[in-house]
Amino acid sequence: MSTAHPTAPKIVFVGAGSVVFTQGLLADLFAFDELKSAHIALHDIDAERLATARAAAEYIAAERGARPRVTAHADRREALEGADFVINIVQVGMGEATRTDFEVPARYGLRQTIGDTLGVGGIFRALRTFPLLKALGEDIAEVCPDAWLLNYTNPMAMNVQYLAEATGLTRVVGLCHSVYWTIQGLCELLKVPYEEVTYQAAGVNHQAWVLRLEHEGADLHPRLDALIAEDPQLRRRVRMDMYRRLGHYPTETSEHSSEYVPWYLHHDSEIDRLRLPVGAYLGIVDENVAEYERTRDALACGAPLTVEGTMEYAPQIIHSMVTGTPRTVYGNVPNHGLIENLPARGTVEVPCLVDSAGLQPTRIGSLPPQLAALNRAYLSTTDLVVRAATEDDPRHIRHAAMADPATAATLRVEEIWQLCDDMVRAHGDRLQPGLRGALAP
Repeated sequence: MSTAHPTAPKIVFVGAGSVVFTQGLLADLFAFDELKSAHIALHDIDAERLATARAAAEYIAAERGARPRVTAHADRREALEGADFVINIVQVGMGEATRTDFEVPARYGLRQTIGDTLGVGGIFRALRTFPLLKALGEDIAEVCPDAWLLNYTNPMAMNVQYLAEATGLTRVVGLCHSVYWTIQGLCELLKVPYEEVTYQAAGVNHQAWVLRLEHEGADLHPRLDALIAEDPQLRRRVRMDMYRRLGHYPTETSEHSSEYVPWYLHHDSEIDRLRLPVGAYLGIVDENVAEYERTRDALACGAPLTVEGTMEYAPQIIHSMVTGTPRTVYGNVPNHGLIENLPARGTVEVPCLVDSAGLQPTRIGSLPPQLAALNRAYLSTTDLVVRAATEDDPRHIRHAAMADPATAATLRVEEIWQLCDDMVRAHGDRLQPGLRGALAP
């Protein structure tokens, strides 16, 4: 990073109009004394949301006793000039595109819960995000080549692999709170303090696995097993079902986890048994819009906002790199041998040491074979989506959907191709030109 202002870094938010998430990150940033004078540069293409983000940033700074320099930019390259850190939280197409991701597949009988990682929803969320990532990567390479890109935009594994292969940027890490909140949830369930627990997880984003969970040197898994055995309601969750059968606890919610395997969403009885909320993410989208509008209106009339920290990784990474304070976070990075029995090109989620030297991922070795088998299926779909864009080959969109476990379990191959044609038409010019239009087998 720049050495000119080591304790006043320039932190750029791309997609700052995602105001609720921006607020949480700013609250975390300003909780660090060393970051209270940072330059916060906000960028969004929506003028109203950008103005709201700026007002929120100034409000949070005042509440936290911070004196940052806050600037707002409609022009992305202007925002990026001299950046030390770039936080990407863009959602291309917003709620309208997300609704398409659910409603078109639903007409074919394809069920999704969140739709942001794998499946048809994940595939097309990636394809409409890639053009933005390519342009952003080119801007960073020209305007702030030493900056770290901290990506929160899903689908994480597809986006990080695409950034590595299409932009050549190397200071990139994908960030997700799923490992942290999984361990927090397990600690609450097991009634042990999070601060006293030692753990390790690894795998792929939204399908990583708890490999070690200990309290005062004792393995906590026998206690978890006993709780599950005693409580039939606990067993009515996908992640508990997967844990019992695979021997390792998955680091995402049951709603997420159900979408990455072929076993659950295709069966009415499993949806009932495991209480799966099909289409759940559309409610989250609506609530995010409502929360944004409440924030906008509160700021406009001078009403107080609740300012709460979120324990996200990006502020911790920035603090560690600026101050040299060592921390371990979970990051999504190109594999390159970190997990030996997963593809080298794939993006893996592993513990990473962060300090003034940068971000250093932990080499895990091999995952248990049953876990690696599922992760490889996930990464196969991911790789085909990335190749569709980097090779400008629309057939790979269909190949990705054919390889996707939940899609393949539900639809005939002809339906998969027809669905992809419908999705390409529905998203239209959000996709790169070579990937548009219907395609005969």
